[in-house]
Amino acid sequence: MRLNEQICFSLATASRSVAALYRPLLEEVGLTQPQFMVMLVLWERDHTTIKDIGAALQLDHGTLTPLLKRLETAGHIVRRRRIDDERSVDIELTPQGAALRQRAEGIPAGISRALPLTEEENALLRRLLTKLGATSS
Repeated sequence: MRLNEQICFSLATASRSVAALYRPLLEEVGLTQPQFMVMLVLWERDHTTIKDIGAALQLDHGTLTPLLKRLETAGHIVRRRRIDDERSVDIELTPQGAALRQRAEGIPAGISRALPLTEEENALLRRLLTKLGATSS
């Protein structure tokens, strides 16, 4: 029952440390970390739905809606209700949102350089975290 032997403590401190590394890089492009993750999904597949973004990020509709509103207010996306199903909302990048990708492309490399991990350790960490994330699904 020692704090530094608990996985929850290690994950929480590592998460805060990584978020602190991302913060200044994301501020340069005007995004928060959750907004960046939404934009990553949209840069992979421009035209999608809130439901698909939620599935990709493992976030619920209530968490995504305010993020999407802020991204729309910033001019990065457009939200449109589907004509064939008004319960579904399509999300599409604006030209500004698509262009933001270029400004953000250096962020992953900047994070990799800032982490005290080798390339192999970084890949292993991602695999282990992905495995842990899959256990909660």
